[in-house]
Amino acid sequence: MKRFWKEVTVAEGDSGWQVLLDGRAIKTQSGNRQAMPTRALAELVAAEFAAQGEEIDPRSFVHRDMADYALDVIPQEREATIAKLLSYMETDTLCYRAEPGEPLFARQLELWEPLVTACEARHGITLERASGIVHRPQPESSLAVLGAALADEDDFTLAALITLTSLAASLVVGMAALDEAANVPALFAAANAEEDWQAELWGWDYEAEDARKAKLEAFERAAQFLRAVRS
Repeated sequence: MKRFWKEVTVAEGDSGWQVLLDGRAIKTQSGNRQAMPTRALAELVAAEFAAQGEEIDPRSFVHRDMADYALDVIPQEREATIAKLLSYMETDTLCYRAEPGEPLFARQLELWEPLVTACEARHGITLERASGIVHRPQPESSLAVLGAALADEDDFTLAALITLTSLAASLVVGMAALDEAANVPALFAAANAEEDWQAELWGWDYEAEDARKAKLEAFERAAQFLRAVRS
């Protein structure tokens, strides 16, 4: 599909900030009004439109797609979205570790324990840790507190959290990204610690390196979306 606009601008409307193509407000992919909560977020989406060449690349609209998800999907599936996020606690990467004494366990303890203890302190909860593959359920009281915290977040934040949490396979990591001072590359490195460990032992291949790079880029762009929402 060829680019059909010349000028991309942002403007504040009655229901939020909008991206304008040649003065006309864009709509979501489902045809809804695309009104965003902050100018920063509108500018992120506008930059994707402005960066298009003569031919439009649909894959490059990462922030637009997240904004559309927040507007088109989450309002109708809010409870299901929160339930999906909570489901990651069943096998949260940061809570399942190697056996104590193994070299990998020491790496996991170094990278993961500060994030888990920070989550516990922030929300006043206790989280179970396990070694090996035996499932250890999290306390229902802790899940209830996390669920209530998620319910307090707006739809745009939840849209970013879905991407961050799924890429990390960890709600602990996803929610850590809510902190304004969060070190995003460090959070991704923590989530990817086991794969990085294996690569250090056996070496990287090109496909694995490319996959890690793409995954990190997606994680960083979701974090960028989150920062713009909360700016």
